Amino acid sequence: MRRPASGARAIVPALALVLGVLLAAPTPSLAQGPGTENAQWTYLGGDAWHTRYTPADQIDASNFEELKLAWRWNASSFGPSTARATPTYVDGKLITVSGDRRHVIALDPVSGEVLWTFTEPNTHRWEYSMRAGYGKGIAYAEVDGRGVVYITSPGFFLHALDAETGRPLENWGRPVALAGFGESGTVDMVEDLIADWSPWTSMDRPYDPNQGIPQDIGYITSSSPPIVVNDVVVIGNSAEQGYNQTRVENVPGDILGYDAGTGEFLWKFHIIPRPGEFGHDTWENDAWQWTGDVSSWAPMSADPALGLVYIVTNGATIDYYGGFHPGDNLFSTSMIALDVKTGERRWHFQMVHHDIWNYDTPTAPVLMDVTVDGRQIKGVFQATKQAFLYALNRETGEPIWPIEERPVPQSNVPGEKLAATQPFPTKPAAYDLQGRTEAHLIDYTPELRQRALEVARAGNFFAPFFNPPTHVGNEQGAGPARNCPGGTGGTNITGPAVGDPVAGVMFVTSHSGCGRLSVAPAIGSNLDGDHQTGTTYSDFSRATSGAGGGGGGRGGRGGRGGRRANPESIDGLSIWKGPVGRISAIDMNTGEYLWVIPNGDAAEAQQEALRNHPLLQGVPNAPTNPGRGGHAVMTVTPTLLLASGQTSDNTWNLFAIDKRTGERVGAIEIPGSTRYGLSSWVHDGEQYIIVQLNDGLAAFAVNPHVAGGRAH
Repeated sequence: MRRPASGARAIVPALALVLGVLLAAPTPSLAQGPGTENAQWTYLGGDAWHTRYTPADQIDASNFEELKLAWRWNASSFGPSTARATPTYVDGKLITVSGDRRHVIALDPVSGEVLWTFTEPNTHRWEYSMRAGYGKGIAYAEVDGRGVVYITSPGFFLHALDAETGRPLENWGRPVALAGFGESGTVDMVEDLIADWSPWTSMDRPYDPNQGIPQDIGYITSSSPPIVVNDVVVIGNSAEQGYNQTRVENVPGDILGYDAGTGEFLWKFHIIPRPGEFGHDTWENDAWQWTGDVSSWAPMSADPALGLVYIVTNGATIDYYGGFHPGDNLFSTSMIALDVKTGERRWHFQMVHHDIWNYDTPTAPVLMDVTVDGRQIKGVFQATKQAFLYALNRETGEPIWPIEERPVPQSNVPGEKLAATQPFPTKPAAYDLQGRTEAHLIDYTPELRQRALEVARAGNFFAPFFNPPTHVGNEQGAGPARNCPGGTGGTNITGPAVGDPVAGVMFVTSHSGCGRLSVAPAIGSNLDGDHQTGTTYSDFSRATSGAGGGGGGRGGRGGRGGRRANPESIDGLSIWKGPVGRISAIDMNTGEYLWVIPNGDAAEAQQEALRNHPLLQGVPNAPTNPGRGGHAVMTVTPTLLLASGQTSDNTWNLFAIDKRTGERVGAIEIPGSTRYGLSSWVHDGEQYIIVQLNDGLAAFAVNPHVAGGRAH
């Protein structure tokens, strides 16, 4: 097998000169990861480094607004569209997934016509999956000169398909004893996952491939594709949504490795360390034996030259309460570098200790080579829900700039024992909201700042970072704890960070998402039901409306419990500075910001209200475009940052943004909302941009080819 072929104003414009120098004179050592040679898009993130950077430069500021809709593909024939996918372009085909069944679909890149499809046979474990429609794409490699597509399914099977025909590979994997499955081309990964896991082996019962893991001990599924590195297919996974759980048992999301050419099981990395393994002492009781959820639901990235795959994880079973698993809980909410040949841990970095905030790591690590203080460093950069961009040496795991352990608030919830400190990067500075402090108040004039301060104090609107949940009926009489960022970030899955590996610059989309968190007894919770994994009730789980009385009885995630609209304002003017959604450009050679711009444009009515607000009349430079909440979808080219967003008339657009200045230099309307999937590649000499829509795909080109005399 061989390696896969290949108008918002900047807030800090002066720093753009630094990026301009970098873009003008890239150094040969700052290379791009493999996968986009010949302007293909071979990996989910474009290249193995997951930068979402294309070397294609046909589309630039001079012709961006000449882009035309080449074709539009509607996915309705395959059920509800998968809105979180990024198609792979390789060897003249566009290959993606769609629908709750995670159909694999190959399309003609010129016309959008379907070339072939593959659908996994029905199983109970697929029907039970709570991540069915979350498929993000496929993995691709060449085996003995033949292109192979790899797909992990909601039922947690691994399939290897011939890229030309979509048929399962012969003499690959092992038979599955269920109707509809062939003799070859598939691996039942649940068998390998639980083969040495004591909650399963102690049951002493025959394995049922239709059910997979018995529901009373756990459930596993997938929401991201595998990645193929140096002849090995590396498999991540996903678990039950932690914010809906009431019971403590679940399966750990161990990482699996398979031979790309044969489907042979090669290795397994225990994501919850067992006795004698590194990190076992971070589980201070026996919960490691029967609890789980720690999984790698976000995509992976890799450095084939180093032979390493980079995996990020989520928290342990039950978001918001971890009293039954005291300790820091490795390898939850961590980045792990594994040797792709052996599955052995080369290094790790835990970004949140004993994570109860739903700060699961939502996007793939981005790899880039940078030069810091004259030293060339192979870097890996991770955007997070907590709005930190962690910068590490991808060979060693050492921080590029110091990361300090700092004290954080402690919990009053009975039985909960939080970590005394959490890791705080010193560079780059946080790119979005962390807690609610005086620094976030509007300060356009001293008078406005003073009034904002009075409103915030009177309403008790300030809150620390890493604020722990309260519990219903607490002695302090406290309501749900303000949590900033909340479970949506910062950064989240719908807006992956992207990188320019030539300049060493990261582009991060984020929003100022807050929530309110409280927990209540799990027994009697509205969340409970026969759909739950496990049998033993936790002392606490997420509180929901009606979950109980007393302080915090209104519970829930977010909500304002019926309070008057926008109490955090002065005569309708928000007391908090924006933008509410933003895009930040950060030079990872220095850790400094180049510019920050709003994500799209706020609605015209909102901008008009700000322009005409009595308190802002005569106030110079008062911003009137706070942007939109949520995340942009982005791709980087040699000259542009491409980003989705809405204009003030609520129309969805694709924006061309000058990477040096953050200035918008072009915009085209796209046929609907988009999130997650954006890519660009060259087919038959024409550069295309693919936009993932809620109902399918749209392809744009300056001179689209016409198939059969018409564009589709």
